[in-house]
Amino acid sequence: MPPAPQKRSVWPWLLGIGVVLVFIVIGLVILIFAITKITNTNNSNRLANANTNTNRNANRNTNSNRSANDNLNANDNANTRSSLTSFTDDFSDETWWTGTMASGRTWYDNDEYHMHATAGRYIVMYSPDKPEYHDENSTVRVQLKSVDGDVPETGYGLVVHGEMKNNNLEDYSFLIYNGPSPKYKIVLHRAGNESKVVDWTSSSTIRTGTTPNQIEVRIRDKKMDYYINGNFVTSVVDEAGYKRGRVGFYTSDKGEVAFDDLEVNK
Repeated sequence: MPPAPQKRSVWPWLLGIGVVLVFIVIGLVILIFAITKITNTNNSNRLANANTNTNRNANRNTNSNRSANDNLNANDNANTRSSLTSFTDDFSDETWWTGTMASGRTWYDNDEYHMHATAGRYIVMYSPDKPEYHDENSTVRVQLKSVDGDVPETGYGLVVHGEMKNNNLEDYSFLIYNGPSPKYKIVLHRAGNESKVVDWTSSSTIRTGTTPNQIEVRIRDKKMDYYINGNFVTSVVDEAGYKRGRVGFYTSDKGEVAFDDLEVNK
């Protein structure tokens, strides 16, 4: 009688199936983790790209605003500049009157305008009658000096609102004396007569001897502000009501003086 067949154990199969299931579960966990990471990475990239785009757009807007502001500022500056006119006469061209008269002499030398009065007299010389020399609401300045150190005792300087009426002088003249104890004064010419507006006033800002000085008159309507070497010294109201006219120069007594770099800014 043949022997009865032995029954095989099912445990190895169960164990094998269990191992397979474990590997499947582990694989699923790894797959889920990988998918989650990829999704998060993509979302992060999307957010980063969104932020980058937002920043770029913000920068574009900022730059656009800056450009607009720059254009506005440029336009403002351009308009400001275009509303101003500036004229300078460096006396390289001989356009002012030159010659000799009873009260003195005027001439050009070394690109400067020179004047010399007769002792005891004075000369007032107005500019050429051209629009650039007219001084209504202008700032007028000039450099001036005593050439030989023989400083005119009764002053020399800058004339504003100059006009000849009935062959008579009408203007305001801003004069300095740059000898010992330097000082300035302002005189008015009306119908050819000279009168004091501001009497001689000491000023330490005036350079003495043959050193050049710069004097300046800032005209706004009827108010005139006076400066010496950039320093304010006094104000005068145009009581004569001239308001407009030409610039010019004044010298007195003996002593050679020279003028250079006349500016008229409107």
